[in-house]
Formats: sequence, structure tokens, C-alpha cells
Amino acid sequence: VQLQASGGGLVQAGGSLRLSCVASGRTFSSNVMGWFRQAPGKEREFVATISWNGAIRNYAGSVKGRFTISGDNAKNTNTLQMNSLKPEDTAVYYCAARKPYLQTSNRSSDYDYWGQGTLVTVSS
Repeated sequence: VQLQASGGGLVQAGGSLRLSCVASGRTFSSNVMGWFRQAPGKEREFVATISWNGAIRNYAGSVKGRFTISGDNAKNTNTLQMNSLKPEDTAVYYCAARKPYLQTSNRSSDYDYWGQGTLVTVSS
């Protein structure tokens, strides 16, 4: 079971990036997916989560209205669209998944599968 995150890069403040997370090894159509981030010198923090059917989406207050999480079960892919980026969004972004048939969560300890991370750098 592997999660592969991609799409990070360098962008100016106000710009956009689209992160993708592709799952392999098994289907994740019944799993809650989430995104977390970790800035240098800081702890990992919750960004967004989506239920297996897309009906429930939760966001950290700092990204609400700017980021959108979505999933494509047919492609085993999860996406984080990030708009109006700010320098404080600079971090390594990780996608994660819970075991099947669980509820959404904003706690990193609740997630069982993790991708390797992709670096997002927002310049001012």
C-alpha cells in the first residue's frame, strides 16, 4: 500500500497549486483521505479531510475558503487545490488515509497510511 503525493513547487503569494495523491496497492474508495502539512521547525498540522463518498469535507480554519479537497475513487486519486496561497502556507504537504469505513478526522494519529510529502514554497 503506497500513497504518492506530487504537485508541490515554488509559487508567488496569491498563486495556486494543485497537489495530487495517488494510491496504489489497493483501492481507497472506502477510506477517509486527508492532507497535513509541516513547516520548518513546527509540528505537523491538519489541512483538510474528505469522507470516502465526498459528502463530508473539513478544513483547517487557516485554509478554509482557499483550499479545496476532492477525490476520484475511480482513479484512486485525491486532490488538494490551493488558491490564494500565502507565505505561511509554505510547508511539506502529506497525504494520508485512514483504514476503511471510518469517520473523517483532523488528528494525524488517526491516519494509517502516509505519502512521502511534497514541498510547497510560497514566496512573498
